[in-house]
Amino acid sequence: MLIQWMGYLVFGYLFGSVMFGYLIPKVVRGIDVRSLSSDGNPGTANAFFYGGAFCGILVLLGDLLKGMLPVYLASRALGTESIGFSLVMAAPVLGHAFPLKGGRKNGGKGIAVSFGVMLGLYPMYTNLWLLVFWYVLFTVVIIIEPHCLRTAVTYICWFVSGICMHLSLAVSMGNLLISCIVLNKHMADLKKKKERQIRFGFRRN
Repeated sequence: MLIQWMGYLVFGYLFGSVMFGYLIPKVVRGIDVRSLSSDGNPGTANAFFYGGAFCGILVLLGDLLKGMLPVYLASRALGTESIGFSLVMAAPVLGHAFPLKGGRKNGGKGIAVSFGVMLGLYPMYTNLWLLVFWYVLFTVVIIIEPHCLRTAVTYICWFVSGICMHLSLAVSMGNLLISCIVLNKHMADLKKKKERQIRFGFRRN
């Protein structure tokens, strides 16, 4: 059993380390989004912005897949109650944020991948809807700026609300690990941003 958990853990990390946000724009458009973007992030948003809709969609699908596949396979083979499952949940996000090649410098922020992890929990979608709810709330209704602060607040609220919804211990621990990884990747940006704003989306400035 331990060897099986380790196998899914390693698979999740290695698959997470495949940087679709760098590879797809490089192959399709011949561009390096890390050098073009101000934050150097090989993520979905920069793929859309610099590579266009086609590149962006391919990167989004790739990032969702690398979060979903290891978690889905592990849940079907070994279940979701073991604490080992929480590590498998975090593995693709860790691989994306701190890839095998390049480490933190060449890693992404982990947002799209974490949504993929939630898809991998099928048919348990409560966790996914909680993350969607908080992300939409702080993007459309209560707009928090800058983006790094919005993401931090979103993932903290997501983790806390998951506990309130009585998710399993393993899933809650997975949420905690994912939140810590995402927050860690956004802390450096947050320290650089001096201006912070909270406003309502329905109120015009």
